[in-house]
Amino acid sequence: MFAAIGADKIWLAIGFVGQALFSGRFLVQWIASEKARKSIIPHAFWIFSVAGGATLLAYAIYKQDPVFITGQAAGLLIYSRNIYFILRERRLAKDGPLGAE
Repeated sequence: MFAAIGADKIWLAIGFVGQALFSGRFLVQWIASEKARKSIIPHAFWIFSVAGGATLLAYAIYKQDPVFITGQAAGLLIYSRNIYFILRERRLAKDGPLGAE
């Protein structure tokens, strides 16, 4: 099936999906900020960042573009770290800080 479509066209579609996910994060942030009437970054922003960044990294690896690979890989570290902070904050809010017994 993939051979009939062509690997280049499939990877081009993957690249566009990644770009759409990555761009979608700005729409999420804009809507959330408009609702709050102040600048905020919702958790979904970071989820879209990781999903779009990972998809674009796969595309960049396929294209063998070292500049694009470096940029997306570095971004994924930052996005993942922010998700870690969000999850840690939720866990602390639920369980309380360690040693608070």
